[in-house]
Amino acid sequence: MIAIRNFRSAVPSLKNVGVGAFARRGLATPVANPSLLQHVLPPKLPAALHLKTGQSFFGNSFGSTESKFGETVFSTSITSYTDSMTDPSYLGQILVFTSPMIGNYGVPSNEPVPGVPGIPFLESSKIQCTGVVVSDVALKYSHYQAIESLHQWCERYNVPGLTGVDTRAITTLLRDQGTTLGRLAVGDEASKPAPQAHEYWDPSLENLVAQASTREAYTLNPNGTGPRIAVLDFGCKANIVRSLVKRGAVVTVFPWDFDFNSVRDQFDGLFLTNGPGDPKQIMETAYRVRQTIDEWDRPIFGICMGHQVLGLAAGLEAYRMTFGNRGHNQPVLALASSGSIKAGRVYVTSQNHQYALRLTEDFPSGWAPFFINCNDSSVEGIISTPESGKRIWGVQFHPESAGGPLDTIEMFTDFVDECSAGKGGASAMIADEVKVGGHDAKAAQAQVAL
Repeated sequence: MIAIRNFRSAVPSLKNVGVGAFARRGLATPVANPSLLQHVLPPKLPAALHLKTGQSFFGNSFGSTESKFGETVFSTSITSYTDSMTDPSYLGQILVFTSPMIGNYGVPSNEPVPGVPGIPFLESSKIQCTGVVVSDVALKYSHYQAIESLHQWCERYNVPGLTGVDTRAITTLLRDQGTTLGRLAVGDEASKPAPQAHEYWDPSLENLVAQASTREAYTLNPNGTGPRIAVLDFGCKANIVRSLVKRGAVVTVFPWDFDFNSVRDQFDGLFLTNGPGDPKQIMETAYRVRQTIDEWDRPIFGICMGHQVLGLAAGLEAYRMTFGNRGHNQPVLALASSGSIKAGRVYVTSQNHQYALRLTEDFPSGWAPFFINCNDSSVEGIISTPESGKRIWGVQFHPESAGGPLDTIEMFTDFVDECSAGKGGASAMIADEVKVGGHDAKAAQAQVAL
């Protein structure tokens, strides 16, 4: 108590502190550029979210004044809204944030940072989602890296936003009935009747990967001293290639439909990235990856869509989940020890996906479950078995996060080291312990219950 009294006596009463004392502390946003403090407010326009299942939610608009169709999904992420909105896996989707306030730290410049030229600061060069729904949009922002507000950013990329709605009710609805087609209507459109069922646009029927992928091949870190790694771009997040480049790799990014088998012997490893939509839309790529697996003996790593493509190539089935997993707090249980991953440990991961690999009675020969989701028992990873002689990892989550936890970031180090090692020496990507006992998928489900 004495210490507390002394502490209190050392702190001046707020009524004795002048306004100038607070002014001298300054804002997180640099005052040296006064334009950053001149907040541009959105016009006062009504907006509405109409769902194909018949529900409508009314509020106010921000960002673009153009109405848009999309697939309505929710994310439980609390931070990093700029990373989520620039993630190509959200292409064609109306993104509902469960966090009550979005936009309070503004939006930073997307110019590449020193040391990783050619890679944007955020997860792609633009906003990828079709629309944004938030409970409370922050019209004023404060952050030392911010250059514009969320409203200004959305307006610049023609992305409409809806605020002033109960996102808890929307999230509960989507969780119970599943991801739902929707329309974000702005202005006069908001007061008009909701679209008819046949008018809603379903992005899953399109090849979204073709829309998100690069059109031409390009190379990052050409003077690097590390291994040469080929990347098949299905809608690649910037932090994937950034994580490879930071570990010294020379990275060549190819379009989604490029025939890697024609140049595979020029590379030390293959990386399959994340991407939007249904993996069955790119079965031709899965068939080519199957050929690569059968004929090539170098390391392969797939994330998210890349993981699903590996699964299809291995003979597993991909299915559409009810509402998917989107957030930064998904727990996964490791079922095998490989590299930095230890069997029996739970890792907290960042995820963004609607589709998953089905857990079958028995895994295909040469494969074993690598991770399983602790919440819904969905397959979170696959691994080639030691008997197969292959070095292949597939994970449904994002080890590179951006945003989210970094529990599994060292998988990138393991992969790059494995590509550098070539055929010689001990392999970091071959499982040295499979906790579920062979390929028994039921044992994987039972492991979650333990």
